[in-house]
Amino acid sequence: MPATIIYDNHANTQVAKANVEGDNLWLATEDLTGATGWELKPEGACRGETCVTIPAGRRAEFVRPDGRFNLAALARQIAQPYAVDERHVVWSFARAPEAIGAQLRSLEAPDFTLPDLDGKLHSLSDYRGRKVLLMSWASW
Repeated sequence: MPATIIYDNHANTQVAKANVEGDNLWLATEDLTGATGWELKPEGACRGETCVTIPAGRRAEFVRPDGRFNLAALARQIAQPYAVDERHVVWSFARAPEAIGAQLRSLEAPDFTLPDLDGKLHSLSDYRGRKVLLMSWASW
């Protein structure tokens, strides 16, 4: 069943052969890496320098004999929030709490890009090291 995965800072990724079973999202290992950056290694699920060990006695909850990996089980293991639109088969995973905590401790604002009144795009990162005044307004 095709699914759309929105993971952390990755763009929307269409996964053609995702298996959704209740609150579990099973992905082929190549889809797992392409959509999220996580890789299944002997030491567990790894993304960059971070590796999450698959708990002893619970391997079947994370990995199937055919090599499929349960991304939702990983998210639950690391307390990563996610939301599911069952009707449209869209899974959206937020940043893991440890990454958010590190960002907050750094006191560095997350980067974003917005257009000015002329349509020119400006990213906050373009102004790093300079004082910036951000003003926002909403009509609601």
